[in-house]
Amino acid sequence: MSSIQSSIQSAFRLSACAVLLAAIVVTLGAYTRLADAGLGCPDWPGCYGFLTVPQSEVHIVIAEARFPETPVEAHKGWAEMVHRYVAGILGVLIAALACMAIRQRRTPGYPLGLSLGLLLLVVVQAAFGMWTVTLKLWPQVVTLHLLGGFATLSLLLVLTLRLRHLIRQPADAPESLLQLAGAPRLLMWLALMLVIGQIALGGWTSANYAAYACPDFPTCHGEWWPEQMALDKGLNITQHVGPNYLGGQLEGPARVGIHMMHRLGALTVTLVLSLLCVALWRRQLRGEATAVLAALALQLAIGIANVFWQFPLLLALAHNSGAALLLLVLCALLTQHYLARSLSHSRSRNKELTYENHQTCPAG
Repeated sequence: MSSIQSSIQSAFRLSACAVLLAAIVVTLGAYTRLADAGLGCPDWPGCYGFLTVPQSEVHIVIAEARFPETPVEAHKGWAEMVHRYVAGILGVLIAALACMAIRQRRTPGYPLGLSLGLLLLVVVQAAFGMWTVTLKLWPQVVTLHLLGGFATLSLLLVLTLRLRHLIRQPADAPESLLQLAGAPRLLMWLALMLVIGQIALGGWTSANYAAYACPDFPTCHGEWWPEQMALDKGLNITQHVGPNYLGGQLEGPARVGIHMMHRLGALTVTLVLSLLCVALWRRQLRGEATAVLAALALQLAIGIANVFWQFPLLLALAHNSGAALLLLVLCALLTQHYLARSLSHSRSRNKELTYENHQTCPAG
């Protein structure tokens, strides 16, 4: 095995580990948010001025003297700090992947831009993590921080798939991959954009504590379209009603508006993904269609169960993880589609060259 192939395999293994770690970071972030631990440490990057959560009586006295408006709650502080520690480790892995990419920058097809883009994204994520605390859970920042976490996870998966493809020789690629070249690209992109938009709506719902705004399903307070609903206030992304957003600041009608938009978004996503599944099935891509349908059905079931059972923590976490799974399935599908198109074009070109050589230099 050449040194280049060995380096690519090392990057692939590191990238796969980073995907798993990013999934843990996303889950820990959701737990921190859902457990109301986002301000468990009122400062950043430490906790009450310490590297860890203050535990001893002396440290607690010092901490509460520094932040008299924020009494120490150790369990919330540890939820926040563990999230930061693991995110920091993920940042180190992404930096290592960027260094590997720079060393392999002359290797044809190596995803250098993607690797460096991930490094930039993780730096921006760190900044949003700081602003989440310093701006006291401002919904705009919380939602963007959530989207950044999902983007990091998704792009790491794309990087891993591209590195795996780079390791394989074109002749070793499975024929099932080539079938994806004919997948409906525009419909897949539309589905991906809608899922991202729905995740943003979910983040906005969570950041504004609007999940509880409609206690029944499929109606909301017994109405299909509640009269007491303030969409203009609920969807106002310029809102600034702080100074502390823990528990939410919007009034009931605004929260109902946010919740209803999230439900409408779910309906739209369901319709488009159902069309995508039908299109994939007709093109004999039944495994891919089944994966999309299963991820969608799971997420819908968890979302409805959350309303009926009033968002218990574990179920709310599962809803966040279900959104991540659905996003990853679509990202994997699109990535494999583009790799399949590239491989198909490459094989077609090789056949043309072989035919031309045969015509130019006939046997005998």
